[in-house]
Amino acid sequence: MKKNIHFFSRNSYIKNKELWEKLGIRGKEAMGFAALDLPILPGFILDSEIAAHLENEDISSNIKSFIKKCETITGKVFGDATNPLLVKIVISPNLAIVNYPALHNFGLTDNTIGGFTDFVGEDFGYHEILFQIKGYLQIEQKIADLQDRKSDSKNLTKKISDITKYINSDIKAEKIKKLISEYKKLLPDDFYSDVYKQLEIVLKRISFMLSLDELDDDDAALIVQPMVYGNYGKDSASGQFFTRDVVTGEDKLSGWFEQNKFNSIETKGKDILKIGTSFLKDLVKVARIVEDHFKEIRSIRFTIEDGRVWLIDQRPLMSKSTQSDIKTLLDLYSRKVITKEYLINAVKPEQLNEILHPIIKPSSVKGFKCITGGVAGAPGAAIGRVYFTTNGLIDAYKVAQQKGLDTRLILCMDSTFAEDVKAIEVATGVLSAEGGYAAHASVVARQYGKISLVADNLKVTGNKATIDGKALKEGDIITLNVPHYGDPSIYFGEAELIEPDPEKSGLLEFVKIIKSSLGDFHVRVNADKARDANLAVKFGADGIGLCRTEHMFFDSKRINVFRRMIISDTFNERVKALKKLKAMQKDDFYQLFKIMNGKEVTIRLLDAPLHEFLPHNKDEMQLFINFMKNEKDAKNVTAKEISENMDNLREFNPMLGHRGCRIAVSYPEIYEMQMEAIFEAIYKLKSEGVKVRPEIMIPLIMNEDELKLIIYGKKIEGQTYKGLKQIELDLRKKLKAPSVPYRFGTMIELPVAALAAGEIAKYADFFSFGTNDLTQTTIGLSRDDYTSFMPDYTLFDIIDGNPFIKLNKQVKELVQTAVRRGSMTRPGLTKGLCGEHGAVPENIKFCMEAGLDYVSCSVFSVPIALLAVAQETIKEK
Repeated sequence: MKKNIHFFSRNSYIKNKELWEKLGIRGKEAMGFAALDLPILPGFILDSEIAAHLENEDISSNIKSFIKKCETITGKVFGDATNPLLVKIVISPNLAIVNYPALHNFGLTDNTIGGFTDFVGEDFGYHEILFQIKGYLQIEQKIADLQDRKSDSKNLTKKISDITKYINSDIKAEKIKKLISEYKKLLPDDFYSDVYKQLEIVLKRISFMLSLDELDDDDAALIVQPMVYGNYGKDSASGQFFTRDVVTGEDKLSGWFEQNKFNSIETKGKDILKIGTSFLKDLVKVARIVEDHFKEIRSIRFTIEDGRVWLIDQRPLMSKSTQSDIKTLLDLYSRKVITKEYLINAVKPEQLNEILHPIIKPSSVKGFKCITGGVAGAPGAAIGRVYFTTNGLIDAYKVAQQKGLDTRLILCMDSTFAEDVKAIEVATGVLSAEGGYAAHASVVARQYGKISLVADNLKVTGNKATIDGKALKEGDIITLNVPHYGDPSIYFGEAELIEPDPEKSGLLEFVKIIKSSLGDFHVRVNADKARDANLAVKFGADGIGLCRTEHMFFDSKRINVFRRMIISDTFNERVKALKKLKAMQKDDFYQLFKIMNGKEVTIRLLDAPLHEFLPHNKDEMQLFINFMKNEKDAKNVTAKEISENMDNLREFNPMLGHRGCRIAVSYPEIYEMQMEAIFEAIYKLKSEGVKVRPEIMIPLIMNEDELKLIIYGKKIEGQTYKGLKQIELDLRKKLKAPSVPYRFGTMIELPVAALAAGEIAKYADFFSFGTNDLTQTTIGLSRDDYTSFMPDYTLFDIIDGNPFIKLNKQVKELVQTAVRRGSMTRPGLTKGLCGEHGAVPENIKFCMEAGLDYVSCSVFSVPIALLAVAQETIKEK
């Protein structure tokens, strides 16, 4: 039998790891901790070859030498009347799904209870006997179950329940003694006569249980280990700590301890950093060893008994911040504990959402009314007073600024349009009812780093709303919680937020390491504002993959100028408005090129349908009329005239109507203005010695003739269509500027363009796949309307996931086709994907395999995409 008993203690363990397979999960852990030079309690393991076969063994004589070793290390003696050693028995199966009761305090007998209570007090001492009896009866109840003795099992279950109630009460020693005299009738007669006899009885009953449970030779082992108590003498304590701060990741212990208390599981006492200096030094050393071994933050329970520190157990943490994970990994990497590859692969890309956006402090929302569900448009958490119109929110924001009040506001609308962008920009979040992840509100919110939640049960009526039967009125404070994982929620009240800090969180340092593992595939940013471009550079973006020039007109100081251009009924009127817009756009482009300093900047010329920019409510209408009255060179207009103009522009299906390059065919002066603004900015920067790499992208191309016309122009029947190349050449001659290399390309967002990619590539230096529109036009789903019926499709497995997050199979096929055909025509063709599909790891893998060169996504998705690319690059290697 002795060959099947294995001793362990600090630095004493089985060196042959093949034998560890006989020790069960907990046994392997014990050997592992012993190998780490941790202050663990000694013990011994009866391996799985004998654990279920102890019935005829002389256990006492075989374990005495191992008990003696435990006595030497702990300074206690098993069976001693004055300072008794007590042990626990742990059943260690090889299957994590198998669970057995805790068996404690063996060694407490009629002879040893007095010595034990001298240290811990009578109440506690006899309380521990109840624990001991409960554990033994749980084994007997399990045996009764396995033997199908239902009556015995039922009676034992009742006894165990009664004992549990007593254990959880403040029962005193005198009453416990009376209870014990009753419960002794359920135990073997000699159970309390001798410590070795007691231990042998228990081990044999456990062994018999295992044999009945068919956990035989290679399934379970038994661990016998001394117990220590945090209330055992003057210098005793118990506590729990984390190897570092679980929120900030700061390299210092966080936790608590209780002086002279058995354990501190259910209470939080003094700050762990206030424990005695020598003890703290020991705990810091333990933390470093454990963290370095497991390569993550761990939770550790410890006991100090009579001045000696013992590690009781350690386990992984479920509740810790991504910031703490990253800070831990960076520290491990700096000390060469982990490799760069391990560091990069240890964090899931989606986790980075947590440190890019605010998160709720969980304790701050206890007791709040809460509604769950909806579609996550943009992740994070936001607090604010609710407003139901753009103008209402903007006015409230201005008043709050002037009076020094809280400026946190949430825009709550059925859906948003171009004119609502200014409200989204100043709001903390958006709560909308229509659309989903790809809806206007969601896309704009991600662009501006705001929070977005789409709740289809939201009903807005005037200055009130209801959601899931709960009323909201203007000015009410709510908290939006939109996690990347799990269901979004709305809390009725003001939570506490933990704000992100990319530098302190370790994100920027992490990004630098990620960037060194990218290979040839890159990540660009979708940006049309200097603020976003600056942040994107910090986040590691390799240029701008999509500058939506129509977004530059959303600003409140510009949108009315643009509206003036739209309603102009003559060429000359349009040119007057475009001249003003050119100065604005030139400044925008100047800033973007300067910030990117030599990185590619892809500027998409105007794409959106014109009617989207016109007023959509009475307030906006009046503001525009007032604007026109104040314009010296503009004619006065009435609401009726503007409405008529809107009616003329309104289309049955604007997504496939007069937008993109089609506007340029009808109104070439718009693209001419944009080209001049772009190149005037470029020439200025060139004169200042700033490197620029411009890429001009023409949207919504359906065939080669469209692209050829817009780039190279055409003369027909006395009419001349001036191409973009000629516009740049004429401007360069006029300004006497040196030539600057630039490229033309197109957005592939229609199936016909993907199929005609070979012909289109004759005139395009690059393709950018606009997969939002390509998804809509391929599978015939509107990104703004599909959420109303998508749950039904998901229920019956008709569609695999959200196609505006996960690329559809047929959309992928079109991308692959376009890449293949386009590259055959133009071998040096650059291919990218822009849009939020480009921030999803699964899609990024596809893009890399399909032969694309980059993805482009919103600024707060850049680090996520970079990490996904780095992980895929490492995997390929």
